[in-house]
Amino acid sequence: MANASGFFTPSVPSLRRRIQPPIGIFGSGSRSPEGFSTRVFCSSSTTEGADKLASGASSSESRVPRLVSQGCKLVGCGSAVPTLKVSNDDLAKLVDTSDEWISVRTGIRNRRVLSGNESVTALAVEAARNALQMAQVDPDDVDLVLMCSSTPDDLFGSAPQIQKALGCKRNPLAYDITAACSGFVLGLISAASHIRGAGFQNVLVIGADALSRYVDWTDRGTCILFGDAAGAVLVQACDSEEDGLFGFDVHSDGDGQRHLNAPVKENKMDNTLGSNGSVLDFPPNRSSYSCIQMNGKEVFRFAVRSVPHSIESALAKAGLPGSSIDWLLLHQANQRIIDAVATRLEVPPERVISNLANYGNTSAASIPLALDEAVRSGKVKVGHTIAAAGFGAGVTWGSAILRWG
Repeated sequence: MANASGFFTPSVPSLRRRIQPPIGIFGSGSRSPEGFSTRVFCSSSTTEGADKLASGASSSESRVPRLVSQGCKLVGCGSAVPTLKVSNDDLAKLVDTSDEWISVRTGIRNRRVLSGNESVTALAVEAARNALQMAQVDPDDVDLVLMCSSTPDDLFGSAPQIQKALGCKRNPLAYDITAACSGFVLGLISAASHIRGAGFQNVLVIGADALSRYVDWTDRGTCILFGDAAGAVLVQACDSEEDGLFGFDVHSDGDGQRHLNAPVKENKMDNTLGSNGSVLDFPPNRSSYSCIQMNGKEVFRFAVRSVPHSIESALAKAGLPGSSIDWLLLHQANQRIIDAVATRLEVPPERVISNLANYGNTSAASIPLALDEAVRSGKVKVGHTIAAAGFGAGVTWGSAILRWG
């Protein structure tokens, strides 16, 4: 089991000032009653700097670690969904189910599914553009694009294609994060690390998935759950006093993979005989991914047991009480899971964000999609504190305590 925790809260003189990303990162920090105080030292070559200092070189000539001190905050959000809406009644024509059976057990009534020429990349680009527009940030000012997805349009990832479609002329770094339903939370943490540790100014974090591509539409236990969507946020550098990412808690446990997976399967082909009559395992069989396989009961138990502990841990690391939460925003997997976690954390229903009924489980897109709707409807306002948590295949789970705006 892997475990990581803690956020830095430093400062930067100007949001528009560009800081060249360093190569090496060294950190030290302590927690005060008011919050976290951290110094992050960055250097392109600490050994070279030490040697020059030892030889009497001036400080201006040596490449000693320099102080990078800045916080980060969420300043824009956006989302996009496919045009095709599939209702519970539509599914009842495919499998033995009904609107009542599905809604009572999951809280889902509709979901969106890719069709025609739609793609995950196109949805991600639309969501990203909406986030940039809200944040009033030009694509050329984006320093990094993080695409959180387990279903990219290309085996090697879609982030560079998103960067290209957005028209980022400076060729900023763009890469994919594969962590299923926890992907967006891990993307937020990665964005904070790039901003606080490497001087990045504007980072796009996108959650986008099309699990409909890997659903067995004859299996009523899984086909009722999933939908396709994309959501994005713009995370921006700021002074430490404005820092809006307070704490996090992340975990993984590979033992739980048996309860939720979509493994590679080999398509059967005739064996090739060698010249001596022996059977060769070459060329290898062509592979593809199987449909999603899930033990719903075990996933439910995992979520309601692990997620509350993770949120409580993130709050403790942020130095905040549970009463400071304005909104609870969980991965939209199942309304029963959302309700159970809220009950254990003693968060009243009116402070829980949920749009599951309209979209189903959209994997890495679910948190930013729900956040975008809540912000644009006026429910979430600037200064509100949100406890967000993702959980799912891997298995992985994680929480982040953040402030909007």
